[in-house]
Amino acid sequence: MNVVRRRRVLSGGLALAAVAGAAAAAPRGDDAPRRHTAADHPPRLRAILHRLTTVDGVPGALVEVRTRCGSTVLTSGVANVKSHAPMRRDSGFRIGSMTKPFVATVVLQLVGERRVALDAPVERYLPGVIRGHGNDGRIITVRQLLQHTSGVPDYLTHLTPQEILEDPLAHHDPRDLVNIALAHPPTFEPGTGWRYSNTDYLLAGLLIERVTGRTYGEEIRRRVIAPLGLHETYVPGDDPAIPGPHPRGYVRPGEGAPLRDITAINPSVAGASGSMISSGTDLNRFLDALVRGKLLRPAQQRQLMTTRPTGNPDGRAYGLGLESRPLPRGGLYWGHGGDILGYGTVCGATTDGRQATVMVNLNPGGTDAQDADMKAAVQTALRENRHP
Repeated sequence: MNVVRRRRVLSGGLALAAVAGAAAAAPRGDDAPRRHTAADHPPRLRAILHRLTTVDGVPGALVEVRTRCGSTVLTSGVANVKSHAPMRRDSGFRIGSMTKPFVATVVLQLVGERRVALDAPVERYLPGVIRGHGNDGRIITVRQLLQHTSGVPDYLTHLTPQEILEDPLAHHDPRDLVNIALAHPPTFEPGTGWRYSNTDYLLAGLLIERVTGRTYGEEIRRRVIAPLGLHETYVPGDDPAIPGPHPRGYVRPGEGAPLRDITAINPSVAGASGSMISSGTDLNRFLDALVRGKLLRPAQQRQLMTTRPTGNPDGRAYGLGLESRPLPRGGLYWGHGGDILGYGTVCGATTDGRQATVMVNLNPGGTDAQDADMKAAVQTALRENRHP
């Protein structure tokens, strides 16, 4: 979900969590056969984190990097601007649109089970939901929802952060959010363009529920969270709380305005487009399993990673709920970004076993420099933390 800064539609990369205290390193159970320290990481990565929390104005930032040799957490800044508490290395946070790869994984598993057809019309599974209002569920396909080529408008274009901030604990029904989008004309004819739309994934969540008889959250828990042992990953429903240790999440309502604490928010405003909570450890484990084919059958794995250009000059391309980006020295990494009120996250992984997650605890209210430094942190971690 990108509720605040739509110019940063996606930021595939590593997981950087902006929230924490002094630089720290931590092994993570089975993921850490040996202890890494901050000194194991290039000064460039530590300098980027420091810049995020000083020059860029983010309260705190966290990056967790994982390779086959171990896992390391680096932090900078604070988790709480009042108490100045440092962020714990096991912090959880809202992951926004990083929810989309989880949802896409469930849909593709259903495709592998022959319960859903990628190129079938959405109308087959959600009769009457899209049809009308200039949008036609008989033409729009499931694949187009997952790849943002449906032309369905983004409901967040018409539901502003200011409106959400007026009543952050309000429940939002996904059908109501879809109807906000469908009150407006299509962005383009289905299949003729690419444009990021959170509405696509609200519809994907409704599709999962119609096909399985269970909510998208229940299916994610059953098919992804439990099998991978993601103990810090949740689909919270209407619960405004973040379980376990976590940084406070902030917004800056206007230029020069004081920070507002928005940690408690009803995540139904994001739904299947961006409601989930996770951690750097869990996101890295999930991305590793996803890009290395451990969650999908081979045919669906190929579909997941068959991309189309997004038109962005940085070369990013979008598959089915997963984005690819070129690394500066060659090769690709796979991931997604996620903005939701209070938190910004970017995650990335390579197919040879490197992952990184970055999170910051200020969103919206950041700058272009913040976006650039989060991207740089991802690329630096993935490029410079290769297997020995």
